[in-house]
Amino acid sequence: MKDGLEDDIVIHPVRGRKEKAIPPLGLLFVNPQEARMALEQLLGMGGERRFLFHCGLVISPGNDFFIAGPAVGAPMAVMTLEKLIALGATTVIMAGWCGALQKNLKVGDTLLGGVAHCGEGTSRYYTTETISQPSPVLLQNLQNAMGDIFPFSIWSTDAPYRESRKMLDALAEVHNIGGVDMEYSALCAVAAFRGVDFSAIFLVSDELWNRDWQAGFSGKTFKQKSKAQVHMLIEYVQTSVDEEEK
Repeated sequence: MKDGLEDDIVIHPVRGRKEKAIPPLGLLFVNPQEARMALEQLLGMGGERRFLFHCGLVISPGNDFFIAGPAVGAPMAVMTLEKLIALGATTVIMAGWCGALQKNLKVGDTLLGGVAHCGEGTSRYYTTETISQPSPVLLQNLQNAMGDIFPFSIWSTDAPYRESRKMLDALAEVHNIGGVDMEYSALCAVAAFRGVDFSAIFLVSDELWNRDWQAGFSGKTFKQKSKAQVHMLIEYVQTSVDEEEK
């Protein structure tokens, strides 16, 4: 897609003259609830808040990593990732929620993003393919660090209120897709287009494989697991930075 077409693009993501560069490694929390927790935790550790249009951005005290979010939906998530890359990000881990399509996935389970299947409208501006891939090295590093957490194919949509039972069954049975979200496939496409490392971790917020929708994101157990996952991811990036400095 880059062949000769970039010269015709009107607006390019850039770092402004007064904007500071950010560390290369960071977390992007797409959901408001988790983004708020993560940003507040890093601020409490002495982090520095910076401006990032419609979402938050906090830099770690040692200028080692960043946390950004929220950025719900493919268009907003892509705008955020593009800006983060322009500011200096080269390795980004997305944290999000997904609806489970496989019966072995329950509310509160954690999974990694595998092959990304496009059901949203943003990816096609970055790739002609209908599937995208996360960074294999970053995905493997996450899997090694997280233990018994495995990758599943994810389908991303712009229209969660237009998911039909027939469509969801086909995604699960024909394409073996594990979960549904709103941002992952677009972010995979952008990361590949821009040449940065990207991967994602998901918390199952609802079960779509039942005949009736089973929502779990308001439950006490889910909220506890969500909070624990925020802490775990911040510890993961801290540990990654420490290991690189050794």
